[in-house]
This record gives sequence, C-alpha cells and structure tokens, in this order.
Amino acid sequence: MSTDETSLGVCIQIEVQSLYLAHQSKPEENHFVFSYTISISNTGDTAAKLLTRNWLITDADGNKQEVHGDGVVGEQPEIQPGEKHVYSSGAVIETAVGTMEGRYGMVTPTGNHFDAAIPVFRLAVPGVLN
Repeated sequence: MSTDETSLGVCIQIEVQSLYLAHQSKPEENHFVFSYTISISNTGDTAAKLLTRNWLITDADGNKQEVHGDGVVGEQPEIQPGEKHVYSSGAVIETAVGTMEGRYGMVTPTGNHFDAAIPVFRLAVPGVLN
C-alpha cells in the first residue's frame, strides 16, 4: 500500500477507490468505463513532487494497456509532509472485470528520484464478482 523511502525522509502512501460508470458503459459492445480516485499522502518529513505516472491496465481476457505520461490530470503536484493530493481519472476496458497498478516517478527538493508504487486495484462491474 505504500512506498517507504525512509533514507530520503519520504513516505508516500497511496489509496485508491474505483467506481463503475454504467451510464457511460456499453456492455453489449465490450465497453466498460470506470472512474478512480487516488489519494497520495506524504507521511514523511520531506516534500515530494510527482513528475510522471506509469500504469498497467489489464482486463479479464489478459489484454494489457500501458500508459505513461507526465504528472496526473495535467498537474505535477508537490506534496508537503503531512499533506495529501487527491485526484480522479478514468479507464476503459473491454471486460466487466480488470485491474490497474503502476507507479509514480517522484523527486525530493534535493533532486533524489524515487518511485512510489500504486497498489493493484480492481475494476469491476458490481455483482460480477462474489
């Protein structure tokens, strides 16, 4: 659930909530839309700036999408100790169930780069899984 970079004075904790968007989905066309909200907390004593994101999105058929880019939703937030950054985004997959995981490329004010792992989370249409 977290990446602990204690040698840098940084501890980033990432929490995720996902939601199926039925009104935007078209199951008959294998088009399933999900939103997710991510909370990135800095529980260390050093600031950390989020520079990049890398995602691996996998559907139930094993199809994989990789997404790489700068920042999150057009921002490269600097998260101070004791603060958190929350944002929402979305993903589209071809099955009723899938997963997402990844990492954020981050940097401290002194120029030390590190990755903060985004834990695997599930994308699922309600009622599909027990």
